[in-house]
Amino acid sequence: MTIDPRSHTPVYVQLADLLRERIESGALPAGSAVGSETRLTQEYGIGRDAVRMAISVLRSEGLVTTNRSRGTVVREAPERRRVELLPGASVIARVPSVNERRAMQLDEGVPVLEVRGPEGDVEVLPGDEVELTRPPS
Repeated sequence: MTIDPRSHTPVYVQLADLLRERIESGALPAGSAVGSETRLTQEYGIGRDAVRMAISVLRSEGLVTTNRSRGTVVREAPERRRVELLPGASVIARVPSVNERRAMQLDEGVPVLEVRGPEGDVEVLPGDEVELTRPPS
């Protein structure tokens, strides 16, 4: 798939779709570099702002991380731990606060799960590291 500048779909969305497809297919495995802004700009013939916006979309989806030393890389899928919901418990998914994001070292785009126990106790868990289960009935 190539980028069509005449398409009704913005070029940054097209690039995000292309890169997402490569990540999901395994062509860009976890830990691999997505490519520098310059390389992606030249390879796809689009502007630097469009590349930045596409990377931002993928970062908000939790697919990539960006840092100054390594650039943009495909994010490792975190190991999930099982959390069993007690009868009468409820769960709310929400955007974490700045302090929660720092404390849990969450990447941009990763939600938190607020688990409310039957006694009213609340536990906030990183949404990408938890698998919620129900007790067998």
